Amino acid sequence: MEEDALNQPTAAEADLSLHTLSESPCGSLVVYVIPESSSLLPEDVDVYVGQRRTALLRIGAQTRVGRTLEQLLSHLEPRVKQVLQVMSFSHTDITAALSDRVRLSPGNKESIADSMRAFKSSPGYEITFSLLNPDPKSHRLHWDIEGAVQTYIQPLLRKLAPLANFSIDSQTLYYAMLGVNPRFDSSRSAYTLNSDSLAHVINPVEARLGSNAASSNPVLNFLLYVPDAHHSPLHINDHKKQEVPSNAFHSPRWGGIMVYNVNDFYGPEAAFPVDINIDMAKVMGVFLAQLRLLLGVQSSAPPPRFLVAPCSSAGIADWELDRLMWSRSVENIATATTTITSLAQLLDQIGNIVINDNIAQQVSSAVTSLQLAVAELESGNLRFALQYSKEAILASERAFFDPSLLHLLYFPDDQNCNLCFCSLVQKKMRLT
Repeated sequence: MEEDALNQPTAAEADLSLHTLSESPCGSLVVYVIPESSSLLPEDVDVYVGQRRTALLRIGAQTRVGRTLEQLLSHLEPRVKQVLQVMSFSHTDITAALSDRVRLSPGNKESIADSMRAFKSSPGYEITFSLLNPDPKSHRLHWDIEGAVQTYIQPLLRKLAPLANFSIDSQTLYYAMLGVNPRFDSSRSAYTLNSDSLAHVINPVEARLGSNAASSNPVLNFLLYVPDAHHSPLHINDHKKQEVPSNAFHSPRWGGIMVYNVNDFYGPEAAFPVDINIDMAKVMGVFLAQLRLLLGVQSSAPPPRFLVAPCSSAGIADWELDRLMWSRSVENIATATTTITSLAQLLDQIGNIVINDNIAQQVSSAVTSLQLAVAELESGNLRFALQYSKEAILASERAFFDPSLLHLLYFPDDQNCNLCFCSLVQKKMRLT
């Protein structure tokens, strides 16, 4: 049955057939070794990483059938390790991630950059799409944001449901201007925004966005800016003064901005305001890529002779979701551990704080959840590890921010002793 599944015209179809044949559980990885003569992979590709939890590994030309199994495994071992580095994680990775030290080695610089770019782990996120129309007299903008969200964003959020809850809203802002005046480039007959000025764009615009006061969840902002007729076309340049193909940029732990040019509508006989229907497929392709980065989906370059399947309609591969669940679990474990450690140090330094039974119970629950999360993480049970890590964070924060810790903090010590004695007497009376 596996041979029939692998007997497909393309590697993508083989990946789908193997997934239909046997679905791999969360946190697992299956590597299929295919012969050199297989036509599934191009000649310059040795490893195909699919959308599911499957990889195809081609046997090299130097490997012959007559070799022993030990020789075959020895030959495949380097490639298998590379596959694991891309798609999975090991016990060593878990130990290093939970370590108190941050090792700035060439191997983890990219992961550190990814962690600085992405939002911190949270039970929920608010996603806001904003359409900025700086000059309604120039154009009337029409965007099908509801249909675009259902088509491009919701499939991704459904797969990310185990990690957090997401809510989405949208708005249109009129007369919303950028905080930087673009420069006119006569050589290209266009206006430009250089990379060094992009940092000054966000603050003036952010003041117009508003805030969701009813929620404490982080807000991911995605802004679509349509320049007015007097500043079109408008292009974003990188640090090398080259045009950014997407004409967009993102700000770590904040969101992204895309400039949408409509200069083709501004002809000499154009009647203002011009009605413009925005191409939502083009816009959402950019916002979806930014959303992946901001949520921590790693997109590192694959090793040589690797071919990684492009994103499906869901916007994230199964193995990418596993890696994200793993990283979120590690982050939650580290955060809860730090909170409990800080609480213990605080209570050691301040001797007149009374610790009630509720705080002790929350600390005990947090420690138990931490131990279970680490055990499940090392076993590869990612869903259980993520759930236990969430419970550890909630219990540790309830203990750390318990209001009873501050009740007796600012009383004189002699009054604290009397209050503690009265509390102890009342407790004994209830017991009797």
